[in-house]
Amino acid sequence: MADMEALSEALNAISVTTEVLDEELKPHLDTLLSTLLEKKEGAAQKIAASGILPTLANSIRTKSPLTSQVTLVVAEMARDASVRDSCIEAGLVPVLLPHLNSKDEELLLHTGRAIGRICFENAAQQDNLVQGGVIPRLVNIMKIYPQNDPLVNVCLLALCNLADMDAAREALAEVGVAEVLTGQLKRAPDAERRHLILEVLGSLGESDALKLQFVEAGVPEVLSEMIGGLQGGSDPHDLCSIKIASNLIVSLLLGDESMQKCFGQGTGSVYKDVLSWLQSSNTQLQLAGALAIANFARNDSNCVKMLELGVVPHILDLLEKHVDEGDVSVQHAGLSALRNLAIPASNKVRMLEDGVTERIQTLLRSDMPPVQFKLLGTLRMMVDGQEKAAAVLGKDEGLLKRVMEWCEAKDHAGVRGEANRLLAALIRHSRDPDVINSVVKAQGMRHLITMATSEHVIMQNEALVALTIASAIDIDTVQESFAEAELLPTLQKMLEDPVGAVEVKFSTMGLICSLANSSLLREQMEGLNLKDSLTQLSGHTNTKLAAQADTVLAVLAETS
Repeated sequence: MADMEALSEALNAISVTTEVLDEELKPHLDTLLSTLLEKKEGAAQKIAASGILPTLANSIRTKSPLTSQVTLVVAEMARDASVRDSCIEAGLVPVLLPHLNSKDEELLLHTGRAIGRICFENAAQQDNLVQGGVIPRLVNIMKIYPQNDPLVNVCLLALCNLADMDAAREALAEVGVAEVLTGQLKRAPDAERRHLILEVLGSLGESDALKLQFVEAGVPEVLSEMIGGLQGGSDPHDLCSIKIASNLIVSLLLGDESMQKCFGQGTGSVYKDVLSWLQSSNTQLQLAGALAIANFARNDSNCVKMLELGVVPHILDLLEKHVDEGDVSVQHAGLSALRNLAIPASNKVRMLEDGVTERIQTLLRSDMPPVQFKLLGTLRMMVDGQEKAAAVLGKDEGLLKRVMEWCEAKDHAGVRGEANRLLAALIRHSRDPDVINSVVKAQGMRHLITMATSEHVIMQNEALVALTIASAIDIDTVQESFAEAELLPTLQKMLEDPVGAVEVKFSTMGLICSLANSSLLREQMEGLNLKDSLTQLSGHTNTKLAAQADTVLAVLAETS
């Protein structure tokens, strides 16, 4: 109680001062400060309510001998969130801001803390700070006083609070912040400082302009070096740093230019480090490594080079580690990397020769939809334009059995769609009678017929082309399964659909021509009056479609 009485006396003495505080009032300021430092309940509110804040603002503005102490009082008072609005109303922020140019390290520290606390979680004030030029001042302080840990920490906290703002990122892009942050990361005294710097880097790394700056300033190399130094330990803080830093490297690789600089034609230190992560025992690094490889594999030249450098066996080894009760995210990322690597045609041939399709089939037993989805997409990419691979996979009973199960995946439309697309791809790219026979035996034709009615035009066409190839190659094998699955009634509905895509109707009519070679299916056509549906299309406003309808009618007339 005596302390609060002393505070009241000090506030009364200061409140009679109309302008600037002089040396005589220093004992009263000491009272304010000691009360605040002792965290006496209600002290900050009492100071704010006393009406002395404008006087404190005037004293800060005029740079009196007491300025540093007054600034410290404001900084300690602003720890209490309830008085921050009063500080803003008293105009304390604009008078504090110029002191960030001071050469007095103690004043810089108090000023930074005062501004940071007053403006914490206040978007309007933070915007005013950025517009007022706070960004270059903060960066400059860290450049001039890199060894002053408390001061650097205040600047980093401020940047952390401002880093999500577009205006702040634009300002930071002009002041060489990357060099300052990497320098601080190298000398970070503890995990807390590391995490703070990594958080700032992570937020700023979302900006494309800063991504490139970070890479040019060597941020990924510094992060990778830091990861290397922390690997092998079990300290949770170090593991957290590894996770943040590796995720940040993956994020920086999302920029095309920054990714290419890190790749360095396969000789970049970051690329080499990422490759080693695939072989790490740390699951987080395995995941980041696979994601990074997928990012590097965003253009054909990188894909070809990586294959030459032997990246694929490392990915396959990683996938096999996680087949049974492994990490779903790692499997998903590894398959994404393989899929991207398989896009260039030359890579497909090489990967097939290396037995990739056989090795990734171990993942067929996965019960995780994300892995199933990515596996199906990877296999589809592997057989694209590869007749031999499509023929081998299309005759694999185990694979077909699993694909049929996934074609009926009720709870995951993505898996269902990819399973159907792989099934169609096996026929389209193999054009092999044995594959067609295997698909019929596995009862796969009904799935392709269902796929032909998909809401996605690309899937409709893929299904129709596969059905056309199957009927052209071996109509005798497929006709019964087509009849049982009511293919022709389905095709008739597609022809008569008033909003159906023109290209789908084209493909449908191509399939009907092929089906006309079956006497069983011709009888069905006659029973459905399919010619009437085609006759209606012969008057279609699209002249090419109309001509195609006339051609199909002529074919049916010849075969009847």
